[in-house]
Amino acid sequence: MASFVSPIEIKKQSEYVEKIKLLVGDKGLKAFVYTLGCQQNEADSEKIMGTLQKMGYQITENEKEADILMVNTCAIRDHAEKRALSIIGRFKHYKAENPDIIIGVCGCMSAQEHQREKLKHSYHYVDFTFGTGALHRLPEFVYNALNKKKRYFDIDLATPEIAEGIEALRQSPYRAWVSIMYGCNNFCTYCIVPYVRGRERSRKMEDILSEIKDLVSKGYKDITLLGQNVNSYGKDLEEKTNIAKLLSEISKIDGDFWIHLMTSHPKDASAEMIEAIKSSPRTSGHFHLPLQSGSDEILTKMNRHYNLERYLSIIEKLRENNENITLTTDLIVGFPGESEDDFNKTLEVIKKVKYDSVFSFIYSKRKGTPAASMENQVPSEEQHRRYDILCNIQNDISKQINESYIGTCQKVLVDGKSKNNEGVYTSRTQGNKIVHFECENDYTGTFKTVKITRADTFALYGEII
Repeated sequence: MASFVSPIEIKKQSEYVEKIKLLVGDKGLKAFVYTLGCQQNEADSEKIMGTLQKMGYQITENEKEADILMVNTCAIRDHAEKRALSIIGRFKHYKAENPDIIIGVCGCMSAQEHQREKLKHSYHYVDFTFGTGALHRLPEFVYNALNKKKRYFDIDLATPEIAEGIEALRQSPYRAWVSIMYGCNNFCTYCIVPYVRGRERSRKMEDILSEIKDLVSKGYKDITLLGQNVNSYGKDLEEKTNIAKLLSEISKIDGDFWIHLMTSHPKDASAEMIEAIKSSPRTSGHFHLPLQSGSDEILTKMNRHYNLERYLSIIEKLRENNENITLTTDLIVGFPGESEDDFNKTLEVIKKVKYDSVFSFIYSKRKGTPAASMENQVPSEEQHRRYDILCNIQNDISKQINESYIGTCQKVLVDGKSKNNEGVYTSRTQGNKIVHFECENDYTGTFKTVKITRADTFALYGEII
């Protein structure tokens, strides 16, 4: 069952916040947070920035002027870990110039014992680390660092607790992340997440609804419900609830806003959930359903708990309910033991389903996962060859689908000016498609209608109506 941080612990951390505010005073100290990884990490970083701001620090985008440097790490692939270590290594020079600078490392990478030990013994300028389950203790870690106490390398509890009431410093005034659960129970053989984020813990529905109502009252238009597997929401709560009931309650909230889910697992995609998506116009525009492989044999080795027939039946039901729904997926190329035939089966699924877009990844060994020690590891050159083939096929499909939008009118949420083209604005449809258009007025953060005039593989282009 889900467990929650006690009021006593929350009060204790609040006391640390007040103590730090006295130490910081009006010195104008600044904090920089570098975020790697998924949307859940982005949501965590917003809470980290909110907490640092509450302590009296100003948030800066310039790492060179920061008095606190935080790196929120990712462990999903080897590249992400190497990048994190490179960034942390860069911070060594700042510490040498100013010994009073505080350097903290958090997130999934720092929750792994071997990485925690590496940070402790090879990165002597790092003041503290903590995993994803100890984010609420940030005030305590910062206070100890300010007072020059010994370096601290947190070891997460076996079952991390849920901490409510941590104020987030949202990075957008109209798009928001809302975590509805944490951790994962699936233990896919390639994935490190259950080991670094712990087992599934669901937030209480009343707390989620309260957060969403507050966001909508402040003008937020696009809200993404986050979880490693949002489809299994509520299974660990005493109250009898699930993702379908949560979506039903969200649909009752007054306001003009969209809801997205990130991410779903096919094994828990129930008929009740699909019906709930159909019933609410706020949730029916886009659905992300990771496949990972089109081969039943590889799916079994991945411990995915579904086969291709089950997966395709979910896709069929989603399209029966809304033929215009945007469908996206995750695919892993070059999993241990993947034969040419297994790979071709994945390509067949892509051609059959015709996803709007695919997030494809080359398999990366993760220390501590079963797949890392499996036989028949696919050579890197072959992984890259297959990856290129898959991307080329999907790019053609994406372009064809996008071209079918030409001549249609799409409701979009405007994100702001394009970084590359003066006078061009970028927006997204409810189906999460990027739409560029030229406009003299700034409609950032509002809904508008755009007529699509052309399209390419990755975006639509149009004229605002």
